[in-house]
Order: sequence, then C-alpha cells, then structure tokens
Amino acid sequence: MISNLTNDVFKSKRLSTPVYFALFLMSVALGVAKPHLANAQANVLNLYSARHYQTDDALYGNFTKATGIKINLIEGGEDALMERIRNEGVNSPADVFITVDVGRLWRAEQMGLFAQVKSKTLESRIPANYRDPDGGWFGFSRRARIIVYNKATLKAGDIANYEDLADPKYKGRLCTRSGSHVYNLSLMGSIIGALGEEKAESWAKGVTANLARAPKGGDTDQLKAVAAGECDIAVSNTYYLARLLRSEKADDRELADKLGVAFPNQSGRGTHVNISGGGMLKHAPHKEAAVRFLEYLTSNEAQVYFADGNNEWPVVPNIATNNPALKAMGNFKAETLDIATIGKNQPVAQKIFDRVGYK
Repeated sequence: MISNLTNDVFKSKRLSTPVYFALFLMSVALGVAKPHLANAQANVLNLYSARHYQTDDALYGNFTKATGIKINLIEGGEDALMERIRNEGVNSPADVFITVDVGRLWRAEQMGLFAQVKSKTLESRIPANYRDPDGGWFGFSRRARIIVYNKATLKAGDIANYEDLADPKYKGRLCTRSGSHVYNLSLMGSIIGALGEEKAESWAKGVTANLARAPKGGDTDQLKAVAAGECDIAVSNTYYLARLLRSEKADDRELADKLGVAFPNQSGRGTHVNISGGGMLKHAPHKEAAVRFLEYLTSNEAQVYFADGNNEWPVVPNIATNNPALKAMGNFKAETLDIATIGKNQPVAQKIFDRVGYK
C-alpha cells in the first residue's frame, strides 16, 4: 500500500524518472513492512464481525454519528475471520473482532489475537463475570439457553432443570442441534462448572439416549420440530424464540404460541447465560478508535439497541428495554458462574460429547 502523501508526490510532473523509481521502491518496502501504517491515524475503525444481524448496521451508524469515526465492516464466519486475522499478523488492518458466544471469544484469546484493554468505562459498566479477567475481550449483550416444550404434551413445571433433559422418562422426546456446536459446548461448559466432569458426562449420556432423532439444524429448526410434534422438548437461545414472537408473519406467531418456555434451574444455580462480545486486536492500527467503539457498546443507547434490535438482554445492569418478546418471557435468575470458565471448559466439553456419541 502506498501512502496518500507518496501518491501526491507521484502525481508531480517535476520528478525525474530515477527519483520517481526510488520513491516507488521506498513506498513498496514500507508497505511490505507495515501496510496499514499510512492510515494508522485515519478517523476510521476496521471491524471484523461474525455477528450476522442486519440490525447491527444501525448500531454502527449511530457510533459514526456520535464520534465521526467511519466503520469499515468485514463480515464472515467466526473461524474464517479468526484465521484471517492470524494469517494477516502484524499487517492486519483489523482493529476490533466481535462474535457471539464466549467459546469463540476464548478460541480467539487462545490464538493470541486480542490486546489487553484497560478502560475504566468497560470495567465499571460490564460486570466482572461477563468479561475477560485480563481485559482481552468484553461481553456486550446476553442471551439465555432455555428449555422449550410442546404445550400439548407437557405442562409448566414438568421440566424445570437442565438435569431433567437426561431423565429416562423423556427417552425419544428431545431434539437438539449438533453437540459440537459452540452453543451446546458452552452449555456443557456451564454444567461442568456446576456439577464436575464425572456428573456432566453422566448427564451427556442421558441426553444422548433421549434424542428423538440425530442432532441437526439450528435453534429455529428445533423450535419448529417441537411445535410440529416431531419431539416434545428442545433447547434454544432466547433470541430465536423472540424473533418468532415478534415476527410479522402469522405462521411464526402461531408456531410460538404452541411452545412453553422453562428457564432452567431457577431454584438452584440459575439459567445458563452466554454473551456476544469482542475485543481490540493485538495489531490494531486504530487503537484509540477501537477503545472508543468498545466503550460505545456499553452506552445506554447501544445497550437498549441490543435488546430492541436483536432481542438480547443488555449486559450492563439496570438498562430498561421495551422489547415485548423479552418482557413476555419475564424475569429469571441467571447463573453467576464466571463466563470465562465456560470458555475454558470447552475442550473438555467436546471430549465428553465425543465419548458419549453426542455428534
């Protein structure tokens, strides 16, 4: 990459050919060494995002209006983006990486992608259990992993805890997505943290034995399967159900009406909660803009938008939301387990699922 200043010099007709060629070689050499240096002080933010929600566009636009910092957005799958950042190394133009689920944030941390950020705003606004203890990543919104059941075959209170999913009386009545998906690995990471590895593996065996069919599809597919009577019980992140509740399509709302919701373990440790989050990258060329963006995501405006725009609960305490679907689900007791522990437990979770044949 050739800097704007060098480009301006190249446009001068007074340069001799030898001088022109020397400047060209110098600019190429500088570009190979650190191609984003020339734009390091530009009023921009290069954001790599694995959040595939169109509603986030307004969030980014609001940040630009508030700060004057333009966001250059690169979207992709989380694994592909993390590999891209690692392969770009010191030459990466990326300033911030955001994604969903603490398991993916943990993977990025293990790859050495994040820089440590010290910010009084982030530390005061985000509860300690929803951010990396070392300041590598931060949670900005929350979603609960709930149990959903068919109201025609089960009633409220029949299934109240995650442990109930392994009860033999539900043999052949459970639908889930793949056990290797990060959402289920994080749920398992939570159960390991609560029960220990031995009991967690026993639970996983029971869940596998209760499956109505081989795991497939996403969370919305599980909701549809329960409503259609293909199975009686499923687990899902809350925002998938909220989308159906808020849908403009009558068929979606009718589907949601067939579903009962249980926030598990309310009389004990509380329901498993996960996050969307992100952090500043180690080689970010626009560090000041990166921190300002992370801090903006904790503002009241942004926190309300996470709730109203994508049906997620704010991570900052005491933020009021008018989302009718979240209100319909009601208040619940969330687990207090440090979410970083859930990320660290993912490798063990995968090994347990592999051993019990939960594919």
